[in-house]
Amino acid sequence: MNQVRKFDLTLFAACVAAFAALQGAIFTGIIGPFWELNIILICINIILAVSLNLINGYTGQFSIGHAGFMAVGAYTSAVITVKLGLPYELGLVVATIAAGFLGFLIGLPTLRLNGDYLAIATLGLGEIIRICILNIDYVGGASGLMGIPRLTTFAYVFWIMIAVIFFIKNFKNSAPGRCCLAIRENEIAADTMGINTTKYKVLAFTLGASFAGTAGALFSHYFFLAHPASFTFMRSFDILTMVVLGGLGSMTGSITGAILLTFISAFLSDFPEWRMIIYSVTMIILMLYRPQGLFGNKELSLKMFGLGGKENG
Repeated sequence: MNQVRKFDLTLFAACVAAFAALQGAIFTGIIGPFWELNIILICINIILAVSLNLINGYTGQFSIGHAGFMAVGAYTSAVITVKLGLPYELGLVVATIAAGFLGFLIGLPTLRLNGDYLAIATLGLGEIIRICILNIDYVGGASGLMGIPRLTTFAYVFWIMIAVIFFIKNFKNSAPGRCCLAIRENEIAADTMGINTTKYKVLAFTLGASFAGTAGALFSHYFFLAHPASFTFMRSFDILTMVVLGGLGSMTGSITGAILLTFISAFLSDFPEWRMIIYSVTMIILMLYRPQGLFGNKELSLKMFGLGGKENG
């Protein structure tokens, strides 16, 4: 336990150093507006990837409706700040709770399904959420909700990202987290051993949906707009691609996948006609030669390089 705490403190110190360096570079203009936008987008994508990894990687489910919960968070927080004139912090909290509550309601009936059936159900539910928003005039309908103040800063998004990462890391190492891992490995065996599989699948789904709502709130308050076109099923596939690229069941893999795919999109922004071709070819090559993802279900650690002792997850 002491070694785990020491490892966490070391990680936290590294996060503080990274934040100080990036914040200083942004403040002094070394990092321009374009790359500042992409760094913030990376942080949002990391939140989305690690929260989906909690469902797909740690619990072994197959959800592809994550963008729907992101939309709930984006619109809920925007209504709190724009329509009701309440503080941004309250909007973040309410968005997280609203997305989690919806995830709980959806998870109860759908998580009795498995495999392709669950994927189709979550995809359909994500689209239902988007279409419902599309037909609500109070939040702008097809035009989207505009005039959202830019209240998301690098400091906000960075430290919320760190909090989400540490929460999921500690959840994985807790008793409920071990139950989720058992369900992933063999759901029938877990059920035989007395684990309430539906309970823990719903718990993981609810937590993942909550953090997707948090990411949605950060997103809408940085880009001034909450629009249904930002939360289509293609957005869900993008998030899933980040998780698969890094490796299902690996948090550091999800983080790496989110960083790589966001940087690839940013670097290829000047070549729109080639961007999707290069992006797609890269993914095909990866799946041919590394189908388990960059990290598989392992975590990046000093032990991989022979520099540390015990590996921590």
